[in-house]
Amino acid sequence: MVRVFVVYEQEPDAARYEEHAELCRRVPGGTFRHGRVFGSPLGEPRYPYYAEWEFADMAAFKTAARTEEFAATGKDAVELGVPFHVHFAEVDE
Repeated sequence: MVRVFVVYEQEPDAARYEEHAELCRRVPGGTFRHGRVFGSPLGEPRYPYYAEWEFADMAAFKTAARTEEFAATGKDAVELGVPFHVHFAEVDE
């Protein structure tokens, strides 16, 4: 399984983020989730918002990453105006 996870340095505007999430849901082959980070073991979380895509395997991720839909999500994320960090992970079950 491959996960793309994004952590945001600030919580984005909810209505504007829902527009972004709708773009993310259009990426073929992935499942998109997002939500507020409500805590951490050491108090306030460093990143107050989180999003992820889940892809069945590396092939599905690579196919999705080459699409116009995937590119559009990156452009739109920048336009949100909230600093963020993107990570790609292979996850063993």
